Amino acid sequence: MAHFLRNTPARLLLAAGLLLAVAPVASAQRTAGPDRPADFLDPAFHKQRRELLRQAMPAGSVAVLFAAPVRNRANDVDFRYHQSPDLFYLTGYDEPEAVLVLFKEAQTVGGQAGVTEALFVQPRDPQREQWTGRRLGAAGAREQLKLQYTADNKEFAGAGINWAGFNTVLFTDLPADVRDDSTDPADLFSLVATFRQQAGVPADFNPKQAELYRTMQRYGLINAPNIRGYLENLTKQIPALAQDTYVQAYLKATTDAERQKALAARPASRFDNAALNDALDVLRQAKTPEELQHLRKAIRISTVGQQEVMKAVRPDMGEMEIQGLHEYVYRKYGAEFEGYPSIVGAGANGCVLHYIANDKPQVKNDLLLMDCGAEYHGYTADVTRTVPPSGKFSPAQRQIYELVLAAQEAGFAACKPGAEFRDPHKAAEKVIADGLLKLGLIQKPEEVRRYFPHGTSHYLGLDVHDRGTYGPLAAGQVITVEPGIYIPEGSPCDPKWWNIGVRIEDDILITDKGWENLSAEAPRTVADIEKLMAKKSVLENFRLPALK
Repeated sequence: MAHFLRNTPARLLLAAGLLLAVAPVASAQRTAGPDRPADFLDPAFHKQRRELLRQAMPAGSVAVLFAAPVRNRANDVDFRYHQSPDLFYLTGYDEPEAVLVLFKEAQTVGGQAGVTEALFVQPRDPQREQWTGRRLGAAGAREQLKLQYTADNKEFAGAGINWAGFNTVLFTDLPADVRDDSTDPADLFSLVATFRQQAGVPADFNPKQAELYRTMQRYGLINAPNIRGYLENLTKQIPALAQDTYVQAYLKATTDAERQKALAARPASRFDNAALNDALDVLRQAKTPEELQHLRKAIRISTVGQQEVMKAVRPDMGEMEIQGLHEYVYRKYGAEFEGYPSIVGAGANGCVLHYIANDKPQVKNDLLLMDCGAEYHGYTADVTRTVPPSGKFSPAQRQIYELVLAAQEAGFAACKPGAEFRDPHKAAEKVIADGLLKLGLIQKPEEVRRYFPHGTSHYLGLDVHDRGTYGPLAAGQVITVEPGIYIPEGSPCDPKWWNIGVRIEDDILITDKGWENLSAEAPRTVADIEKLMAKKSVLENFRLPALK
């Protein structure tokens, strides 16, 4: 999925040899209800993550993380619930209306001494569970997720947490735009309100300002020109920043020494929504062996989808139908979600970077860009292939495709421990710039951004654009390498290039010695794609009656 610098009957699959064989992972059945999957990450994994986060917290601090909000789709229908990746990472809990509290030093909570971690969850409710599904409840969370202290969320307000006694209160962005359920005194809206009131979070606390300060601290020295330009533009858009003494002191600095002095003068506050994000960035960017098992499975599922669609696609198919084929394969293998809305764009639609309407009735012979990724137990793949529905690339399509492929190969070569995060992008961008110059699509290298407007890499994991520091690459990180060229109609070039959009994206594990392409099973070369597209798909026997 493009990143911007600032996603058959069983017997047929068996016959085709497509059922996945993945090595066992430390796993557990720890979700509410019988006959649920039994290969979730073991509670010991989440416990270790909590302990590592606690170790990164400053003395005298408390950290607070909330569950994701329930999102309404229309009227009384909600979207299927998806947990906050941070809360899931730390607990494995996948229900709404919850809050996790971590203490640097042991506290007394709910009358229990020696508590370093407390999870408040939605209570068991047989009447509601009959309608919306089983819940773990406090006892289930304690027994299955192995947290030290659990309680119903209605007990959060009276848990006796001594908020005033902490030097620092750490939290990620507080959930916003949350509905207030007047019938539930401990819904997410109420949990956030209780935290703000009891912890004394100032009513005028501005998380956007705190996030801006965090960005300045992180990049203000290593990328001073871009940060300066970013702040100058923001100051024009947000007049209040013109009065912000911290921002203005940085803008007045002209040397690194002056900038360092300005950055060191960040206004002090007990309330910090930056440090916890920084710690989670460090933790989540390095994948453990357990996480890599789930990531590998999500990626393999996605590559099978790409292969089967390559074999099944025809010019008379619609984008939505093709999207459905990908997602059918995901569900067949037990992937609960897509990691992001599937991007299936033919011709002009393939030139729209995050096109998700997918409603073109027939793709015809337009080049077809398919950016799709399965999410398995929270971990998401991100794989893009671009193919000709006719089964054969036209000469113009082939020239652009092979240029993007060469750029991707250059990006792969730059993936190694110690390399700067942007090195794959720099390598890919140079190849594309040189190629577009030779083809006459641009007149000077800096014009490459017209046709290649996004970055080449982002982290991958629990989010499709996963947490990370964007520092040097290191073993255990998984990143994408996804160069692209997009030439919309009306571009200042020969019309033969118009409406050609190509992106090739793979998921790359950084290893001790270099890199491994986790999505290599999906063909990338022109010859391999055309060869696969000539084969029969196990999906071809799927025919529905015509509607009248």
